[in-house]
Amino acid sequence: MNALRDELNIRTMAQWQSSGEKPDVLFWVGCAGSFDERARRVTRAVAQILEHVGMGFAVLGTEESCSGDPARRAGNEFLFQMQAMQNIMVMNGYGVQKIVTACPHCFNTIRNEYPELGGHYEVVHHATLLQQLINEGRLKIKDGGAFKGKRITFHDSCYLGRANGIYEAPREVLQSLDADLVEMKRSRAQGLCCGAGGAQLFKESEKGTGEVHHERSREAIATEASVVAVACPFCMTMMRDGVKHHNKEHDVEVLDIAELMIGSGALSPSEAN
Repeated sequence: MNALRDELNIRTMAQWQSSGEKPDVLFWVGCAGSFDERARRVTRAVAQILEHVGMGFAVLGTEESCSGDPARRAGNEFLFQMQAMQNIMVMNGYGVQKIVTACPHCFNTIRNEYPELGGHYEVVHHATLLQQLINEGRLKIKDGGAFKGKRITFHDSCYLGRANGIYEAPREVLQSLDADLVEMKRSRAQGLCCGAGGAQLFKESEKGTGEVHHERSREAIATEASVVAVACPFCMTMMRDGVKHHNKEHDVEVLDIAELMIGSGALSPSEAN
C-alpha cells in the first residue's frame, strides 16, 4: 500500500492531521487491497475515482491492520478482538466518522461488529458510493462508454448481498454503462457463494464432488457474458480461478465494478492513467 500511496499521492490520516485538516472519508483498503497484486488494481481504481470527483480522502497506511474478519470466521475470537480494538483505537483517535471500502468482508465487520467494541462509523461499500456519485451526476459515462452493448453478468458477494441487503447498487452502476446486464440462474438472495467466505479462502478444500467456485463460474459462463462483474476481492480471486478452470480466461474477463467505471471512460484519459 505504501508504494501505491506514493504513486497516487494519497495522504494518510496522520498527514491530514498534521496539516490541521480533516478528510471527507477514510478509504479502508483492507488486506487484499493492500497486498494482493490483482486487488491492488481495484484499490487504484477506487482511489482514482475518489480523486476525480474531488472527494477528500485519506488512508491509514501502516496504521491499518486486518479488520479481523478471517479470525472471527475461523473461530479465533481473541485474535479478532485484538485486531478490531487496535483499529478502533486508531480510528477513534483520528475522529473518523465515515469510511468507504471496496471489501464486503471489511464492510460487514466494521459496520456491524465494530460497534459492540466501541467503533461507531458510517461505513459505505464502494458499490453504493459509485451509485450515489452517478445519481448525483458527479460520475458520468461519455457516449455510452466502452462497455456499451457488451454482455455482463454480476456475481453477488455474500457479505454485500445476503448479509447487508445490497443488491441493486452494483447493478445500477453496471446499467449506467449501457451494457446488456444478464443474471445468472442463481442471483441476489439466491446467489451462490464464490466459496471464499467464512475464512474458507484460507483453508484446504474438504472432501466432495467439486469446488464451489468451479460451479459458480460455470453458471457465469453459461450466461454467455464476456465480463463477470464483481465487487469483492475474495470473489475476484475465486471467479478468476474458476474461469481459468473452465479454460475460458481468453473469452471471459472478471472485473470489479470500479474497474469497469474507469474502463468505460468515466474518467478522462489523463485522470484514468
